[in-house]
Amino acid sequence: MTADDFRLILFTLGVSAAAIIVSLPFGLALGWCLARKQWPGKALVETLVMLPLVVPPVVTGLVLLKLFGRKGPFGALLEKWDIEIIFTWKAVVMALAVMAFPLLLRCIRTAFEEVPRHLEEAASTLGKTPWQVFSRVSVPLARRGIAAGLVLGFARALGEFGATMMVAGLIPGVTETVPLAIYRSFHAGDDERVWMLAGVSAVIAFAALWIAGRLTKGRHPF
Repeated sequence: MTADDFRLILFTLGVSAAAIIVSLPFGLALGWCLARKQWPGKALVETLVMLPLVVPPVVTGLVLLKLFGRKGPFGALLEKWDIEIIFTWKAVVMALAVMAFPLLLRCIRTAFEEVPRHLEEAASTLGKTPWQVFSRVSVPLARRGIAAGLVLGFARALGEFGATMMVAGLIPGVTETVPLAIYRSFHAGDDERVWMLAGVSAVIAFAALWIAGRLTKGRHPF
């Protein structure tokens, strides 16, 4: 493994972690709302956020490109503030966050659904505010499921290819992640590097799945 390969792996780990950190507040808020509330449009919102699981990743990437490109509604607004997203490392984080969000959300929602309502109600009757109930009761009791969602989302982000290629491109040293490097090395005929990076990806994915499995095992203390 060369120094460039090591930096590539660290970059991929870093942007994947950043994507999960960015997604977590939205996942907690939406996961709790889906698990505990009934509101108009709930089914529609749930379907929309789960779409990246079933549509081709390049389609998700194309939508992000149209939204955050210079002529897109969000891209044009960000350009006024001299913020450029497309074909930068920020586009990588955005693509990974969007693709990993459905897995993260599903785990978080399930974790909140498994929290006994009577404990939340008891906290409310003791004078706790809704925020205190959420932060001191709901989240701690759902922590194992939330952690599993973080790990699975992180693993999904590590393997993302199509959406990243669309919005960030394949720019070595700038936006290239391990999956993109595997693709480029394969077409360059560098089989040794392909198998080395594939092996690293497989080891990380195996570790993530094992950890997630341990976190979700026996999550029913009540």
